[in-house]
Amino acid sequence: MLLVTGVSGALGSLVADRLAGRADVVLGTRTADTAGAARPGRAGLPGTRRVDFDAPETLPEAFAGVDTLLLVSAGYGEDDTVAARHGAAISAAEQAGVRHVVYTSLSGDGDHLAYALAHRWTERRLRLSRTLDWTILRNGLYAELLAQLAAPDAENRITGPLGEGQLAAVAREDLADVAVAVATDPAAHRGRVYELVGERPLGGAELAEALGATYAPGTLADARTAVAASGAVPFQVPMVASTYSAIAHGFLDGTGVESDLRALLGGREPLDALDVFVKAVREG
Repeated sequence: MLLVTGVSGALGSLVADRLAGRADVVLGTRTADTAGAARPGRAGLPGTRRVDFDAPETLPEAFAGVDTLLLVSAGYGEDDTVAARHGAAISAAEQAGVRHVVYTSLSGDGDHLAYALAHRWTERRLRLSRTLDWTILRNGLYAELLAQLAAPDAENRITGPLGEGQLAAVAREDLADVAVAVATDPAAHRGRVYELVGERPLGGAELAEALGATYAPGTLADARTAVAASGAVPFQVPMVASTYSAIAHGFLDGTGVESDLRALLGGREPLDALDVFVKAVREG
């Protein structure tokens, strides 16, 4: 049996949609509500289990009978919070006799990001397991994320401080397809670490041109102030600032990264990240 966690989130939800109709799949959510399984296209799924990483005592029962766990990262929080969640999930998987964990991590070129540490800690924890097989999907930053980082303002200007840098963004839909392909055939991917970044790096000027906007990048200080004033919780401010900085300084443009994305998509061409960005901006 395959259990997919985080199905209330954007990536997990897409994975769940793709697995509709399979009787050997269950969904994991923070509550026992089965409404997620009742979404259109999910009628064939047997339902959901409560998978709450903040209530670790519930996890061994949630993982009972599970052979493969698709652990969609619970990255919303400070490093110690995220590491505790992932550590609890992995320990419970070991206790419950899960055979294989597929983990959605962060691309290898993302180590300068403020949220990289918890991902690398989780990867190390999996490698140290004496009972679990594992596969690590190092996801690049979403093309949809650019719709937030580079959204035009009221004057139709993109002011996000992307500098002259570019992002090798990847469509969330593609990452969901890869996760399904790996999690439904885990033995073929045992002990593998896959880099999943986009093939077409995008910069601020190109994003602006696609929208008919003007690219007028501000400073990191301006961006940090704006995020803090938006009502963001404290840990989100360095997360956003580090993302801007890593892009602007050329660390996330895919240079030197041999992406496994196309191969794991069965050889098909990845979705165009620019098209995904434009659609996300226009849909708001």
